Amino acid sequence: MKKTDFDWKYFLRHVAIIAVPVALQNLLTTTGSMVDTMMLASLGEKTVGAVGLCAQFSSLMFSGYWGFVGGGMLFFAQYWGAKDEKGITRSYGLTLSFMMAVAVIFASLALFAPEFVMNIYTDKPAIQEIGISYLRIVGFAYPLQILAMAMSALLRSIEQVKLPLYGGIASVIANCFFNYLLIFGKFGLPKMGASGAALGTVLAGCVNILVLVVLILKKKLPFVLEFTKHFRWNRSFVRQYLRKCFPILCNEVLIGVGNMMINIVLGHQSEQAIAAVAVFRTLEGLVIAFFSGFSNAATVLVGKEVGAGNHETAYQRAWRLVYLCSGLIGLACLILIAIHYPLLNAMGLSGESYRIGTGMLIIYSIAALIRMGNWTQNDTYRAAGDAAFGSILEITFMYLMVLPCVYLANYAFHAPFLLVFALCYADEPIRYLLMQRHMYSAKWIKPVSSQGLLTIREFRKAHGINEQ
Repeated sequence: MKKTDFDWKYFLRHVAIIAVPVALQNLLTTTGSMVDTMMLASLGEKTVGAVGLCAQFSSLMFSGYWGFVGGGMLFFAQYWGAKDEKGITRSYGLTLSFMMAVAVIFASLALFAPEFVMNIYTDKPAIQEIGISYLRIVGFAYPLQILAMAMSALLRSIEQVKLPLYGGIASVIANCFFNYLLIFGKFGLPKMGASGAALGTVLAGCVNILVLVVLILKKKLPFVLEFTKHFRWNRSFVRQYLRKCFPILCNEVLIGVGNMMINIVLGHQSEQAIAAVAVFRTLEGLVIAFFSGFSNAATVLVGKEVGAGNHETAYQRAWRLVYLCSGLIGLACLILIAIHYPLLNAMGLSGESYRIGTGMLIIYSIAALIRMGNWTQNDTYRAAGDAAFGSILEITFMYLMVLPCVYLANYAFHAPFLLVFALCYADEPIRYLLMQRHMYSAKWIKPVSSQGLLTIREFRKAHGINEQ
């Protein structure tokens, strides 16, 4: 296979075109969460901690549906590269159906069994009571959030990345506005506290969906609202879709359960530690916001070329994305550490909770360099059709290394909280080395489109990969 010079200009320009709007949207969302936390901080550390634990339940829901988002974007990007419109609409309809099933399950738990949910995450009655009142309202937001996520995933895969950004801007502004009114009872409205923050989240979800639908209709974009075409599946297509999604789904669900078990450990610490964890999770979102941009760039820039049959271009882009991501994540972490003092204080941490929060940020900033590299590589493999390798590694290390270390350190050896927290990232360096080896093997390029399948044999021969 003939190898051409790498087009850095095209690469960097399109990374920016895709990654920057996605990163900005997520930064705005995280900023909105920070503003919420600052508003709730005036109500005390218990309120901050309770809403933070509810956010961990939302994260578990995220794990439940993200497997379908990852699998769906694999198909969206490759079919977009192959210009297969039927494939895009069918895979979107299937993805949306599975995602909404997850939304119904978690919304039902939040609305009808909030006591059960809060009892899992903490044993502090005062925190449980606040969390229950929050979940009974915020459960209505879950289907709205998942619908917006499905629409945004498809729009990003077809390189319409600005529309989700506009929806995100409107949602964050609405969330901050409604939260201010409802938490503090402004302009004659009742003072609802944490319940007001939950209702603000529901209203913001409505605004996000409304803005996305209006923009899609205005631009006359295909795929997203073509409801009659979304459900034209056949058994063969569903089988192929589930085969690709299954490893991702297992990854996200099992890792989500593993993280929930870790959060249970963190949620049974002192009230100061619980508050610090809640604030940390919000600030962690700032780093993940940068990562999410590269995740989408990897999915589109790599998956599109694999779908079009340009496998060498996809391979050359992949490893460059990984190192570019790590470099910028390192910069983001340095900035976060530099400004941590006013941030932690503004979000209600002081004394012991401030000390714990600072330690968590320092530990995470070191771990994030490797952690985000692992995530970027995994998303790259998924976009190219290899959903299994990274998923198997992550699940194996979570259950054979991370969870035993965290539980033994906390319950058997009664280690300091920050050491227990650091052990949550103990597997990252080992997985990084294994992921790098797989990256340079090029075995992760596994097309699903007809155009991609036409050229894969030539690519594998050029890289010395034996046909199996």
